Amino acid sequence: MSETVPDRTERSAIIRDSLAVGVATGAYGFGFGAVSVAAGLSIAQTCALSLLMFTGASQFALVGVVAAGGAPLSGAVTALMLGSRNTLYGLRMAPLLRWRGWRRAAAAHVLIDESTAMSVSRTTTGAARLAFLTTGVSVFVLWNLATLVGAATGEAVGDPRAFGLDAAVGAAFLALLWPRLQDRRNVLVAVLAAALALALVPATAPGVPVLAAGGVALLVGALGRRQDPTEIPGPGDVAGGHR
Repeated sequence: MSETVPDRTERSAIIRDSLAVGVATGAYGFGFGAVSVAAGLSIAQTCALSLLMFTGASQFALVGVVAAGGAPLSGAVTALMLGSRNTLYGLRMAPLLRWRGWRRAAAAHVLIDESTAMSVSRTTTGAARLAFLTTGVSVFVLWNLATLVGAATGEAVGDPRAFGLDAAVGAAFLALLWPRLQDRRNVLVAVLAAALALALVPATAPGVPVLAAGGVALLVGALGRRQDPTEIPGPGDVAGGHR
C-alpha cells in the first residue's frame, strides 16, 4: 500500500468524519462515569479505568460485576474476555499502518472499534494513519472528559437508586449487544448465554454467571468457521459499538 499523504480535500474529509465519530462515541463516557460511581467506585478509580483501560465494553463489564457484588477479579476476567477482540484488530491494522517501535505501542492504546473502522478501508497508508489517529485520539480525549463529568455528576446526585442509575449497567450492556444481533448466530448465542446465566444466578457467586455466559460465546467462536459479520467493523459501522 502506498504511503502517499492525502491531498487537502481527502484530508479534510477524513478529519471531519473522524471527529464526528469521536464526538458521538466520546459522549458515551458520561454514562460510564455515572454508572461506575453508582457501582461504588470513586471518581479517581473511574477516571483511571478510562485512562488506562480505555475499552468501553470492558469497562462497563467490570463495573457491572462489581455493582452486582462480584469479586473484582471476576470483573477483570470478564473485561479481559470482552477486550480480547482488539487483538484481532491489531493483526489487521499492523500491516496497514506500518508503524514500528514506540509508535506501534502508542497506537495500540487507541486501537478500538471506531479507529479500526475509519482506517481499514483507506487506499493509502497515509490516509489510514490519519483516520486512525484522528478517530482514536478524539475518542480517547472526549471519552475521558465525559467520564470525569459523568462521575462527578453521579456522585453529586447522591443515592443512585433514586434516579435509576442502578439500572444503567444493564441498559448499557443491552445497548452494546444490540448491534451484534443483526446476525442469526449471534441471536442464538445471546439466548443460550442468557439462559445459562439465569440458571446459575441462584447457585453461584455474583460475577460467575457473566463469566459462564462469556464462555458460551468463546465456545461458539472456537467451534465455528464463519467470521462474525458484525465483529470486524466497516466504514459504515462505527456507531454504538465502542471497544
